[in-house]
Amino acid sequence: MNFPIPVVHTVAEMRAFVQARRAGGERIGLVPTMGALHTGHLSLVDEARRVAERVIVTIFVNPTQFGPNEDFTRYPRTLPADCEKLAGVAADLVFAPAVEEMYPSGFCTTVSLEGPAKAELEDHFRPTHFTGVATVVTKLLNQAQADVAVFGEKDYQQLLVIRALARDLDIATRIVGSPTLRDPDGLAMSSRNVYLSAEERARAPALHRALSEAARRIAAGEVVGHVMGEAREAIVGAGFDIDYVEARHAETLARVARRHDGPIRLLAAARLGATRLIDNVAVPSE
Repeated sequence: MNFPIPVVHTVAEMRAFVQARRAGGERIGLVPTMGALHTGHLSLVDEARRVAERVIVTIFVNPTQFGPNEDFTRYPRTLPADCEKLAGVAADLVFAPAVEEMYPSGFCTTVSLEGPAKAELEDHFRPTHFTGVATVVTKLLNQAQADVAVFGEKDYQQLLVIRALARDLDIATRIVGSPTLRDPDGLAMSSRNVYLSAEERARAPALHRALSEAARRIAAGEVVGHVMGEAREAIVGAGFDIDYVEARHAETLARVARRHDGPIRLLAAARLGATRLIDNVAVPSE
């Protein structure tokens, strides 16, 4: 198949690209994705371009980060359309490996996690998720040897996990978080938004509205526990089934009880019908 942007499928091909560009003095940016790209993903490419001359986008639906009852088989796989979008933002290379390239026969190594990966947020509801994420991201960072890698802040706990593993494993790639892009009504952009019915899509922005209002009230000095309780009520009232709605320390994900317990991030995961949405909002600094 012909693509409007160079596409490689093996680690050796990607490394050859990196070595050739680095020999010319160029910095390399990496944007790991699972494909089904939207404007939010493309903004990560733009962010990488600000600090690197060449940008590689990886497209790999990673089976090890999906639980047994999750949507691995129906997760959208849209490589031709993804490549068209990436050509539009001048990405330089797509690395789209097969599962066998990433996990060859005999593969037996995973990354063990503590710290932000054990915060009783996503890890409580998806207990194998971060092991799969950390393992594949460690492989991608090692494979590409990029100068910088960009991840979206929408998956906030994931971003902290990746920063921790890069620090703890002495991975030289600098990890950059990029702000969440939203539709005009506030809904965080996500590949899973396509699963929402029209009626569910109309209700979905209530999640962000509740978090934003809670962040404003906490910044104004209201009691954290009281505000978060009312935020949960608002989200349930909009038709969501809540997994969690929490106020946590923005750097460690430790629980917080007061405004002065540190920089605060509000994080939520909730379901509309069969679609699980996540979002997070920073509490403004004093």
